[in-house]
This record gives sequence, structure tokens and C-alpha cells, in this order.
Amino acid sequence: MPVGMVEQDKGGNMLHKFKMVALAATMMFSAGGMAQAGNVPESTDPIKVINNDWTGQLFSTAVVGGLLEEMGYNIEYVSAGALPQHPGIAQGNLHLQTEVWTNNVGDLYPGFVDKGDIVVVGNLGLEPKEGWIYPPYMEEKCPGLPSYKALFECQQAFANASTFPKGRLITYPADWGTRSRDLVASVNMPFEPIPGGSEGAMMAELKSAYAAKEPILMMIWQPHWIFADLDLNWVEWNKIDGECVEESQQKETACGFQQAEVHKVVWGGFEEKWPAAYKMFSNFKLTNEDENWAIFEVDNNGRDVKDVAKEWLAKNESVWRGWIKAAM
Repeated sequence: MPVGMVEQDKGGNMLHKFKMVALAATMMFSAGGMAQAGNVPESTDPIKVINNDWTGQLFSTAVVGGLLEEMGYNIEYVSAGALPQHPGIAQGNLHLQTEVWTNNVGDLYPGFVDKGDIVVVGNLGLEPKEGWIYPPYMEEKCPGLPSYKALFECQQAFANASTFPKGRLITYPADWGTRSRDLVASVNMPFEPIPGGSEGAMMAELKSAYAAKEPILMMIWQPHWIFADLDLNWVEWNKIDGECVEESQQKETACGFQQAEVHKVVWGGFEEKWPAAYKMFSNFKLTNEDENWAIFEVDNNGRDVKDVAKEWLAKNESVWRGWIKAAM
């Protein structure tokens, strides 16, 4: 996400730096020790790797951090929001991001990429999807589903006391952007967008409503563990050629949400300063299955994301060892 992702600290700073315990120090790699060769690491300066606040991104970041530490690099993890992070990367204050979802980059990011201040290394390998979901039992209360047009006629089936007569739509947390709100306003849909408090709070509300067969309509992204736990349907929109502009749509032709690619990006000076790290990151890939498993382990089974990343690395050395070997 998909998107968004950290509140300002009490001092008002967009970025809040923190160092995590070195992941690689606790990993039992079968090759043992650091995988150093030649002059790697090329610099002892810390590579500042970005953490957002959704589980899939935290997992992909922990995996990359572990691999870079295995190569001998000094890693610093920095928490940043999905939009505030871009000036930080462009200025060289932040260095590496595993997941930029291209449908939620704001106004500044394209210019930074065009100027070379941010370099797109490639796709992470995920096959993402974003949109509104609902439980199948809601089709009895709103028979026109899954078409979005049904929501104009049966909004009260999704209402609660605070939104009636409008339907209630749970959107991404406020600091993840206003995409659902923009779409609702654009097509004049009779729904009240309510920002979720956090990813965890959204999933808790979804599971609670599902268990009680209560009405719920929610913005969500894939890959996500919830699809392994619950049977959920997607609201369907008109298919179009080209870009789906979310904030300027018409009711009869609405296309919903622009779907994303998930890019790996680095600071413009990254390859020159840390060329082997750049090559390894270029090779790095994850699948939906990788992230669905990791997100389920963290969000559903209560495990620490660093431990889940360590387990993935231990089980997949035959995959990642080649990435490092090719980079060294």
C-alpha cells in the first residue's frame, strides 16, 4: 500500500530516526559470518533505510536490512511517512526504500525522479491491488453489488447512527492520503468516509463486523493476510484504457482507483557510494506469497517482524545468496 504512514513527533519533525538491533547479528546464516569481498563495504557511513508503518513494507525492509548487514554494511533504520520521505531521499538524508506504491506518490516525487535525485531501481515483484471490499453477505442487503453503482442506491445498508442516511466507508488512516474521500466527492456518492485509526485498528473492526455479520465497506490493499483469513469481495468499477484519475471522475464512467506498481528506490548518489549494495538491491525480489505469509505471521500470530524476516532469510538462502554473490 499499500501508502502513508507516520505521524510527526512532538517536535514537529516529519522524520523520526531510530536504530534497531542489528538483524544480521542474530541470523544463523549457513555460510556463516560476513559475506565480504574486495572493498565491500565501500563506505562505513550508515545506509539509512526507510521504515513506513504497514507490515508488508516493514517486512521487506527488514529483509533488505539483513542482507545489507550480511554484506558488511552499516544500516540505520529511519521511520518516515510515505509522502514526507521523498524530499528526504532526494536530499540524501534517506537512502533506500523498498516499497513506493506508484499510485500514492504525491506531487513532488515525479520531479525528483525526472531530475535523478531519486532513482527507481526496479519493481519489487509484488502484484498489488487496491480498492473497496465488503463481506459477501452484504450482497443480500445491496443486491446490485459488486458494481459500484449499487452503492448509490443502497447506501443506508452500510450506514450507522453517526452517518445515517449516508453509508459509512472506512478509508485509509488520515496521514495515508485522501484517495477514497476524493473519489466519493468526485462522483457525489452518498457515503461518509471515515479514516481508520491504523492498519491494526482497521483489521480489528473488519474481523469484528464480519463475525457479527454487520455492514462494512473498507478501503484495503493486496497483498494482505486478511484475504487468507476472510472471504471478501471487491467493489467493481468501469475498466478504462490509460490512467484512472481518482479525483476527477463521473458517476456513469467511474474507474475507481489507479492501480499501482511497487518500486524499489534509492537516493540519486546511492550507486556511486555503495555500488555493491545497489547491485544486490537491484536483484532483490519478493512475491505476494512472501508478503502474505509475513503479514499473517505478524498481524495475526503476533510475531515480531524482525523475527519473521529472519525466518524468511533462513528458509530462502538459496534465493538471496545468489543476489549477494552477483553483487560482490
